[in-house]
Amino acid sequence: MRFPTHLRSLALAFVLVAPLSAQAADEHFLADGVAAAGHDVVAFHTKGMAKPGDAAFSATYQDVTWLFSSAENRDLFAADPVKYAPAFGGWCTVGASKGKKIAIDPQFFAVVEGQLYLNSSKGAHENVFLQNVEGTIRAGEHNWSRIFATEQSGL
Repeated sequence: MRFPTHLRSLALAFVLVAPLSAQAADEHFLADGVAAAGHDVVAFHTKGMAKPGDAAFSATYQDVTWLFSSAENRDLFAADPVKYAPAFGGWCTVGASKGKKIAIDPQFFAVVEGQLYLNSSKGAHENVFLQNVEGTIRAGEHNWSRIFATEQSGL
């Protein structure tokens, strides 16, 4: 059986694009469908703490929902999302430094030169990240272009 040319072209386009669509969802770490495990990324910068966001104060950036603890923080983010969004799509910085996408625990973070870095655990944060902040960030930046559109690596 022969398929019309336009159907073959459509099928080929689907085969080529479908994997990209599936991978795009993992460019940002999402927990329950929201960025930064539902935490207010502005509060990491302004309060120096992990503060849960509220669905009443949300914004969309890069097709992802971000939650904030106040309208003020939401508005600060909306005015300059690049300033507040975490490095490595919100994935664990130590994981990125090792070429992996690992879920984060928002309690383990650092703001370094104005950039938010999140980590997966106390051990990763204290024993790896804080022991070599510059090297860990540099390794993550080196790996990120290769892993950003891949699926989550696991825990």
